[in-house]
Amino acid sequence: MTSIIEIWTEVARECEILRLGCPDSNFANFQRLWLPLATNLKNKRKPFVQGILAPQGTGKTTLTRILKTILNHWDIPVIVFSIDDLYKTYSQRQELRQRDPRLIWRGPPGTHDIDLGRQVITDFKRGEFPLSLPGFDKSLHSGQGDRIAPVEIQSADILLLEGWFVGMKPVQSNSFDSPPDPIVTPDDQQFARDCNDRLWDYLPLWECIDELLILHPLDYRFSLQWRKEAERKMRLQGKGGMSDSEIEEFVKYFWKALHPEIFIQPLLQEAHMVVEIKNDRTTGKIYAKDRDEPIV
Repeated sequence: MTSIIEIWTEVARECEILRLGCPDSNFANFQRLWLPLATNLKNKRKPFVQGILAPQGTGKTTLTRILKTILNHWDIPVIVFSIDDLYKTYSQRQELRQRDPRLIWRGPPGTHDIDLGRQVITDFKRGEFPLSLPGFDKSLHSGQGDRIAPVEIQSADILLLEGWFVGMKPVQSNSFDSPPDPIVTPDDQQFARDCNDRLWDYLPLWECIDELLILHPLDYRFSLQWRKEAERKMRLQGKGGMSDSEIEEFVKYFWKALHPEIFIQPLLQEAHMVVEIKNDRTTGKIYAKDRDEPIV
């Protein structure tokens, strides 16, 4: 039987690849979150779709890669599928922007091929392999990005669907009457209402998810701080990166589209698991559905 030490050795190697500092913190996450969650997924009836809602900087890439490492160790094949892989093509998004100039960035509701996502997950659940998994290269067209050739997946028991608004549902229109910052102007409010309306189109995709996990910053504004730190590191490494003012504009654009206080708060009681993320990016309390007290 595989020992925990053997699994941790592989996870620690992945942490090095991901450049995650502080081995003690990584091992704490391994014990409190990564291994228990992987064990839970291992015991699920297959095929199984795990949704992961994670705002910018909360560690969704880390979580999905670690989960895949552990599950692969147990010979359980896993697909990591991002909602980013479902972006419409460059030409489609150019046409979309002509119709709605407010869609200056890819990412808000309306910029994804929802039917493609449903088809992928339906094929996965039916066991129709090889499975064509769509991909997206964000570097193409001077950073505008475009669809690339799909990857053929031969088999999988678990699919991890992750993204910054995976599972979000439309809210009442009066939620935007006195909205939080940065939804300030009447135009901001209208944009938020329009993004809210577009969420209806995503509900059939969310219905394909078996369980939803939320990585929940204790303060949604942490995401702005984390993004600035990441971009500064990139600039110091000579890799380019956005300035602080550009980052503010970028992050606040998405808050205007789907504000965390408006859209994530209602889901906290519905999600099967909520993982609190502290300002230093360490894991806080972990809540399971129908449990008022944290499970760890």
